[in-house]
Amino acid sequence: MEVGGYGVFSAPGEPPRVGARRGDEVLDLAAAAPAALRELLAAPSLNPLMAAGPDAWAAAAAIEDAPAHALAAVELHLPFAVADYVDFYSSLHHATNAGRMFRPGGDPLPPNWLHLPVGYHGRAGTVVPSGTAIVRPCGQLGPGEYGPTRRLDVELELGFVIGRPSRHGERVAVDRALEHVFGVVLLNDWSARDIQAWETVPLGPFLAKSFATSISHWVVPLDALRRSAREPQDPAPLPYLREDPWAFDLALELELNGTVLARTNARELYWSAAQQIAHLTVNGASLRTGDLLGSGTISGPGRRERGSLLELSWNGAEPIGLDDGSTRTFLEDGDEVVLRGAGLGEVRGRVSAR
Repeated sequence: MEVGGYGVFSAPGEPPRVGARRGDEVLDLAAAAPAALRELLAAPSLNPLMAAGPDAWAAAAAIEDAPAHALAAVELHLPFAVADYVDFYSSLHHATNAGRMFRPGGDPLPPNWLHLPVGYHGRAGTVVPSGTAIVRPCGQLGPGEYGPTRRLDVELELGFVIGRPSRHGERVAVDRALEHVFGVVLLNDWSARDIQAWETVPLGPFLAKSFATSISHWVVPLDALRRSAREPQDPAPLPYLREDPWAFDLALELELNGTVLARTNARELYWSAAQQIAHLTVNGASLRTGDLLGSGTISGPGRRERGSLLELSWNGAEPIGLDDGSTRTFLEDGDEVVLRGAGLGEVRGRVSAR
């Protein structure tokens, strides 16, 4: 069975359960599953199926003749219960752009950036499904200043969803890391840039990121995604991060109020998902079923390949023109952002006032 991802749906008057997307339909897998799988697929979350491991994943993919529902006739839910959420900073162009804005005249990259996948630990409880309204967050904007963010931003990312857990104390080898990944979602790491600028030193993002992270409804298996080779990393990473250089080859786009602002590709990620997992676990930290690992903003080298408004407007200095004649530097109330990815569907979010 060829599917466009696994998610959780409910038909009118029926409980949520696992489904698979096929075009404009949702396949009801539990209704056609063998007895050994039925309980996993009748759950209101993908977590039981993900925890059951690759044999169960293959068995779910082999289900035939599942009854179909029209996609427009069902309600879609958060596809899995998020255990932990880590967001990385793995696009060389994004990190370089940010450094040039905030450290002009200096080295745009932090000293460690080319040696390890930089990341921060986010808030699992505020990961929300596509279509959820995003309330403009409040926080401290500077010394003695408090209020709603004036620099609300988006970040175009992938999210890697952990299925098979690891043991506490186990170091997951880079060449086995993808065996733990159930699939991929699109991810929007909403960011309040003024709150972020004031709070980040010395421990990193906190309130600027924790208010909401949006993900797509469908978790797409890794074997459905195209990969390509990439240039070797320079300097060569330490042995625990070393692998043949590769990247997912996925076209991505960022749209605001109907205007496509940027098109880029997941090939622009410098650090791979396997390297992120190897680094996350090298100190013995464990993976859990339902862990979500954000790739970090994906930006390419061109002006229209930048995956955030921070870069597209160059921190507000270069307003962005929309098709309706208006301009933006950061998001206004009522704005709707849509992220799309080849084979991954979309993730939507509309900004609302407090």
